[in-house]
Amino acid sequence: MRATVMYAAGDVRVEEVPDSVIKLPTDALVRITAAAICGSDLWPYDSRKPEEGPARMGHEFIGVVEETGPEVTTVTKGDLVVSPFAISDGTCEFCHEGLQTSCVHPEAGFWDGQPVEGGQAEAIRVPLADGTLVKLPAGPDPALIPSLLTLADVFGTGHHAAVAGGVSPRTRVAVIGDGAVGLLAVLSARRLGAEQVILMGRHPGRTSLGREFGATDVVSARGAEGIAEVRDLTGGHGAHVVIEAVGTMAAYQQAVGITRPGGVISRVGAP
Repeated sequence: MRATVMYAAGDVRVEEVPDSVIKLPTDALVRITAAAICGSDLWPYDSRKPEEGPARMGHEFIGVVEETGPEVTTVTKGDLVVSPFAISDGTCEFCHEGLQTSCVHPEAGFWDGQPVEGGQAEAIRVPLADGTLVKLPAGPDPALIPSLLTLADVFGTGHHAAVAGGVSPRTRVAVIGDGAVGLLAVLSARRLGAEQVILMGRHPGRTSLGREFGATDVVSARGAEGIAEVRDLTGGHGAHVVIEAVGTMAAYQQAVGITRPGGVISRVGAP
């Protein structure tokens, strides 16, 4: 089968790899029908060293279950499923608290941390299938697949950022970053009732989509100028909740500058 493999910075290849197979009774074999490239993939694309060795890429995918191990009970052959970026058993203390990224099972972890499998491929072995895979409604409109794919990472991350920050109808919200996570943080903030959502971004194609998702204001300036503009839009005080969806020190410093006293910075940008 074919899969995407990163050998070094700027060196990404689609090549033949061994077929994925069931190895453990808790595994599922999934034929991938849609996958995404994450903004976090850009970090190794920019900096991965050849001596680190080749890595299978991809942690956002939708697919159809082809086979399951004998202990899998929540999905069956033919189910359309989506996988988050974290592998978890769904039964440990942390999973029950909604902290699947801290699952204590020995096989738990992150797709990008797995040495063999990746989601940008024709198929994948999914460990801990009962905890990791989420079944989707059968036979969705194909036009919905790109939107459903956002459930694998970017929508869940944006929603988590808004919830963790405490977004509510009483909060003014600022989102730093107009990438996929930032845009879906805007959408999530509006869904949670925020009446003012300021999007800080400078790509017109993205910020226009941000307005469609509910951004009430767009600030393209950065640094001191951007901080001053956001403070002006918030009555001079700053935002109750600032969602930092970039991951650079400059973005974090900007977040500190636009947060009001007693406010919260919800940081989900991959540093």
